[in-house]
Amino acid sequence: MKIAVIDAQGAGLGQNIIKRIRREIDNHVYIVALGTNSFATSKMVQAGADVGISGERAISSFCKSTKIDSIIGPIGIICSGGINGEITPMISNVIFNMNCTKYILPLQKHGIYIPGTRNLQIKDIIEEIIFDIKQNIL
Repeated sequence: MKIAVIDAQGAGLGQNIIKRIRREIDNHVYIVALGTNSFATSKMVQAGADVGISGERAISSFCKSTKIDSIIGPIGIICSGGINGEITPMISNVIFNMNCTKYILPLQKHGIYIPGTRNLQIKDIIEEIIFDIKQNIL
């Protein structure tokens, strides 16, 4: 199974996701770190991603040309200007149009509120994503 994890800025969320995947389903997945900047990418590779891709053009090219099973990231990845402007219109569009499962973490930032997510902790959301990935591997 090939999974892409996308993050920006310091990639704290991306690192956390990758570490959890490695700890719980290590041998069954190939993880691609998609960082909007080289710092975010390097942090996710250090966390355990198999390979890292940085920048708008490289991310867009990868997403258009590579078959992956799922992509994981905060809600800002599907919003042009998301993650403090690091998600460009090109990136958000190409991610939205990918033919794979998109695991979107409903962070309550940027004035986006998804009803029903009020009491969810990030760790619980990541746990649910990992549970679903495990179900799809079997």
